[in-house]
Amino acid sequence: MNHSVLLGSLLAVCAGVVAAQSLENLLAEAASVREFKRSVISPDGKKVAWVEEIGPKRNAIYVSEMGGAPVRITAGPGPANEPEAAWSMDSRRLAFLSDAPTPGQLNVFIVSIDGKAPRRISTLKGVVTSPRWSPDGKQIAILYTENAAKEGGATAPAAREVGVIEAKIDEQRIALINAAQGGLRMISPADLYVYEYDWSPDGKRFAAIAAKGSGDNNWFIAQLYTIKPSTIERKSAQVTTILKSAMQIAVPRWSPDGKSIAFIGGLMSDAGVVGGEIFTVAGEGGEPRNLTPGMKMSASGLEWMPSSRRIVFSASTGGGSGIASLDLASGQIETQWQADESIKAGGDSPLSLSADGKSSAMIRSSWDRAPEVWAGGISSWKQVTHRNQDRKRTWGGAKNLTWKSEGMNVQGWVLFPAHYDPKQRYPMVVVVHGGPSSSKKPNWPDASDYSLLSAQGFFVLMPNPRGSYGQGETFTRANVRDFGGGDLRDVLAGVDEVLKTLPVDARRVGITGWSYGGYMTMWAVTQTGRFRAAVAGAGISNWKSYTGQNSIDQWMKPFFGASVYDDPAVYAKSSPIEFIKQVKTPTLVLVGERDAECPAPQSYEFWHALKALGAPTQLVVYDGEGHHFDLPEHRLDRMRRTIDWFRQYMK
Repeated sequence: MNHSVLLGSLLAVCAGVVAAQSLENLLAEAASVREFKRSVISPDGKKVAWVEEIGPKRNAIYVSEMGGAPVRITAGPGPANEPEAAWSMDSRRLAFLSDAPTPGQLNVFIVSIDGKAPRRISTLKGVVTSPRWSPDGKQIAILYTENAAKEGGATAPAAREVGVIEAKIDEQRIALINAAQGGLRMISPADLYVYEYDWSPDGKRFAAIAAKGSGDNNWFIAQLYTIKPSTIERKSAQVTTILKSAMQIAVPRWSPDGKSIAFIGGLMSDAGVVGGEIFTVAGEGGEPRNLTPGMKMSASGLEWMPSSRRIVFSASTGGGSGIASLDLASGQIETQWQADESIKAGGDSPLSLSADGKSSAMIRSSWDRAPEVWAGGISSWKQVTHRNQDRKRTWGGAKNLTWKSEGMNVQGWVLFPAHYDPKQRYPMVVVVHGGPSSSKKPNWPDASDYSLLSAQGFFVLMPNPRGSYGQGETFTRANVRDFGGGDLRDVLAGVDEVLKTLPVDARRVGITGWSYGGYMTMWAVTQTGRFRAAVAGAGISNWKSYTGQNSIDQWMKPFFGASVYDDPAVYAKSSPIEFIKQVKTPTLVLVGERDAECPAPQSYEFWHALKALGAPTQLVVYDGEGHHFDLPEHRLDRMRRTIDWFRQYMK
């Protein structure tokens, strides 16, 4: 045998072993990053509580005085899931959820900061979230789904349906628990699903975003209500419709004077992924007032200041995050902080403020900083936790890139390969975010984050095309009735910009994404041959059949302008399956078995067509998973397969 051939073979084998080991180490490192779910500052601004993920469906609660050592708050000595906590208005007590000693079933506990043992005040059977103290500290409200068939939310694994479908619909209701004596009292009606709520300042009413019927589906048509609990004289709750709007609405907040309710309204494609403009409406109802018309960012959370004349809000802006102050009288917006990073506090807002609005707490993450809890004055926070302080970046840096597309300014992020050498040419993977109403911001990657591709020798382009948050509501609405049209042209223009400015090999460009990003991947390979390889995660191949398969079809009407039954042509023109014979790109297809948002049949349909037409393809269905994967081994496998697929077809 020729010695040079033998040497080449040995080097190839060794390189493969090193790369595989490197990938396993990378995934293990990413999986070990400590994740934070919530951070809550006390009303007096002196203490912070936060929730850390300590394992699959296992979370721990810690409390710290500003600058002090953290103390764990737990209901039992053994492992427990304790995912939420809420401060009383006097900052002396913490209500929290725990499944100790009943694994899998959360209940409500109260603990005083004086060191006494936690006290359980509920005996529940079902899904419970969102504990909040009443203003007088005598009651705790929760959102409760009694005897629920599944976890709340459309991203959770769907319940397996047999028999008469929709014979039973779970309804999430507001319930009250007496903080001293326990005991549960349902407040909202049995036929109304409540998504978010807020106590009125006098504690006599709730503002609630709610809808009748399926909770997974009807958030997209939810209305704003006030709910006044029943009394001895009034046997049933008094429910008043405050606002019925074609917008999606989120984050209801009573003004401190009790006269109005603020909320965020806009075109949103997922519950909990908030972006839009800020509105107020009178507490007794009436026409809403848009306080931020034409704002060039997307509000994501808000809180009133004590005077009722100012609102502080968080926003997606410029590819990153910002916090701003809104003066209601003048409409003037003053930016208080802006950075290339991601922020969150948990619950329905990325913002947790003290009662006087002077202190805040949040979880911060960026390309250069792993997630940690920070607290203090806005823009002058101090780091509270140091769980991830030894994490080292494994990619070669990031660039905030902007480009023109049909007269629009489009923004995106480019991650450089590890050990980047500008004299070499590299492959690149385009990652399209989900939504479409969402945005990609800088964040430290976990084991399921596509930015890990950059640590494996790829450039990674993450565009925020039209339809994304960050440039105002007009930009977010720019892909209505045009899925896969202007947004794909924005993505391709971004690829061209990278090719002009960075050493990327135009013959080795791939594309991937999850959810709407999975759809865009399926769509892109039917529209252009520019992509060498593709990985479509939880995608949508046929908008017409998708309507009858998913559990959230209400989200489609605002984006397509009509139902599929009234205007099938607008759905067909954006369906990858209509153009399937044009696909030559090797495409890996991944999906959760019980995905209710982007059901597995959509992936089967796309994969089956590619297989029949002879295009290289593979389909992987993950046992028991919903739209978001719960099991760490499935998240790791998904990323491992994605990286291996691009390696195979973009050598």
